[in-house]
Amino acid sequence: KVGWYNAVLQPAFHLPYPDDTLAFVVLSTPSMFDKALKPFVNKERLKIIQDPVDQCVSHHLLGVREKFPDQKVDVIFDYEILPSRKPKFLAQTAAHVAGAAYYYQRKDVKLDPWGEKKIYGVCIHPKYGGWFAIRGLLLFPDVQVPFLKQSAPVDCVSTDKRIELLEQFNFHWQDGHYRDIIEVKERYSEEQKAYFATPPAERFRLLGLTRFTE
Repeated sequence: KVGWYNAVLQPAFHLPYPDDTLAFVVLSTPSMFDKALKPFVNKERLKIIQDPVDQCVSHHLLGVREKFPDQKVDVIFDYEILPSRKPKFLAQTAAHVAGAAYYYQRKDVKLDPWGEKKIYGVCIHPKYGGWFAIRGLLLFPDVQVPFLKQSAPVDCVSTDKRIELLEQFNFHWQDGHYRDIIEVKERYSEEQKAYFATPPAERFRLLGLTRFTE
């Protein structure tokens, strides 16, 4: 419910819907690269002028909206920002309150070792570890679910590994070791790792695309 999300954030980040409004947090799993992105690129090759992943996610989530012709469905993508430059929604907070992935933050660590350093939190999924992404929100403004029960996310990182997790994510995120803080069922393929490790402007070449500019 939107109210679960709004309840843990300052008003500046609230979503402008009643508390009982139904919302879905959309995650992409490791198989998204082969099952969704590559087929999308092959089919829409000449239409891709922005980030291919963003366009692929947009294509599929807007397709979900078309499945509900009698319902109003609002879609917010993870990459969208407000005029103030703030994100339209805080993806990791949304995933946590929806029970999709646990958002580990500095407050989850005992004997904080970081002093004045800024430490960012990170979501870990009980099946995929850090090998997933939060892609967007689907909101159903006309669907109110007052009796929906909230499920807590699975707390899958033991207390003694949380410092290691946040250290790896904040200071060594490029090597991706934080993603394997727990034993995972599936991770990105080598091809997918190479794609996301490549600077965005050069990813077009990996997919056989030419970068179009206006």
